[in-house]
Amino acid sequence: MRGVDLAIIVIYLAAMPLIGVLVGRRQRSAADYFVGERSLPWGAVMLSVVATETSTLTVISTPGLVFGNAFLFLQLAFGYIIGRTIAAFVLLPRYFRGNLVSAYAFLGKRFGSGLQGTASVTFVVTRLLAEGVRLFAGAIPIKVILAHYGVHLDYWVIVVILTALTLVYAYIGGIKAVVWVDVIQLSLYLGGAAVAAIVLLNKLPADWVSQASADGKFALVDFSKNLLTSPYAFVTAVLGGAALSMASHGADQLIAQRLLATRSLRDGQKALIGSGIIVTIQFALFLLVGAMLWVFNGRKSVAQLGLQSPDDVFSRFIIDDLPAGVSGLLIAGVLASTMGALASALNALSTSTVADLYQRFTKRSPEDSKLLRHGRMWTLIWAVVFAVFASLFSTTKNSVIELGLAITGYTYGALLGSFLLGLLIKKARQVDAIIAFVVTVVVMAFVILGVKFSAKTGGLIGVDFSKAAGDKVALAYPWYTLMGVVITLVVGGLLSLRHRTPDPKAAEAEAAGETAEVTAA
Repeated sequence: MRGVDLAIIVIYLAAMPLIGVLVGRRQRSAADYFVGERSLPWGAVMLSVVATETSTLTVISTPGLVFGNAFLFLQLAFGYIIGRTIAAFVLLPRYFRGNLVSAYAFLGKRFGSGLQGTASVTFVVTRLLAEGVRLFAGAIPIKVILAHYGVHLDYWVIVVILTALTLVYAYIGGIKAVVWVDVIQLSLYLGGAAVAAIVLLNKLPADWVSQASADGKFALVDFSKNLLTSPYAFVTAVLGGAALSMASHGADQLIAQRLLATRSLRDGQKALIGSGIIVTIQFALFLLVGAMLWVFNGRKSVAQLGLQSPDDVFSRFIIDDLPAGVSGLLIAGVLASTMGALASALNALSTSTVADLYQRFTKRSPEDSKLLRHGRMWTLIWAVVFAVFASLFSTTKNSVIELGLAITGYTYGALLGSFLLGLLIKKARQVDAIIAFVVTVVVMAFVILGVKFSAKTGGLIGVDFSKAAGDKVALAYPWYTLMGVVITLVVGGLLSLRHRTPDPKAAEAEAAGETAEVTAA
């Protein structure tokens, strides 16, 4: 490995834990550890939200998407902005009332502890699956890059090293450390992408835009009629992206915790909506790099380049074509995206475990110092679990960015649907919501794994649990969350018809939402 690249990587690996510890070393309370005493500026939280949802899946995989789908992935981002705007004004006000540290505490107030616990456990399982994929995905390019420079490490070794370094500042500094390190890491990998674009620009012919455009690589909208099977059909991407973003940023503790750390509801709303705009710009930047790589590689397909997956396109460019120093910056960016996502997951899981499970089911209100110790203890436990789980993965031939998004399809619909059920159907009781929740998860598993469509016509083939291949494909993943929401609302709504009067808890939850604070505390 070139000395300057190695120096940049080593400095990064040493600096991030140190900065995190310095920022968050004065943790005096559980509220400080979990939500930063609700004192974080909305701009920092906005950038942290973007860093949290960005991982190696984005940094490495997104440029490669251009080789097969042009700029069509950006349609999802348009849906993201819509979904976040709705979540900011429909869901976020309910969380800010009552000094909540967990989004699922709202479900506890609206329905009861049973659904709160169910949602929290579901969040834990979803995060374990999704972040396990993301952590393993972070190890893939790192292993390839290190091997190129003669350093051969197993995946599990890389996973353990990344987890250990991330644990240092997540354990000590809590949400404050995680947010401010996120800001630095976001700047690092976006800066790396911008530098890569500049380097590419100097290597490309003057008419590179015309060449890429002639090959359709700047195509932004797909009005395909196969709405059920084409993930980037306009209607599918926008509606699916909106529903997915409402769930991930309105019903997932991973993001909700950051928003609850802002100074007021209005700040939280600005952070949430602003993150949608920033992430759209981020996607556009990485897709632009992908279009440049298409021309740089002679307008050849992934197969013609001798690569196994579109995910390998950007990795190979980092290794083979970037000058000394810039490669180190990009590798540090890959590390940053992986560690940032992991730190966020550790902090959110620790919070949900303590607030939604430990306190709710033990019926205890321990002193604040004990809650702080529990928070740190669970941060450590979840770090070990993540390291073990991610080490069990093997390589995948599918695009890992789509795999990471699809995993949440099993549960996101039920999570978001439960919140909407509580807001829209006043007669719904806890038992209705829990039954609807379970039915939704089971049905979505059946649909995702067993229902197959024709890729050519978009028509239904039937039930087939074998792996999708050839003309036989599964439902396009952007539909997963929206379909789950509809199932939850239909099942919960039908069950609620058994009751003659509204649930008394519905009025309490509604009153809490209407009187949410809109100014800084």
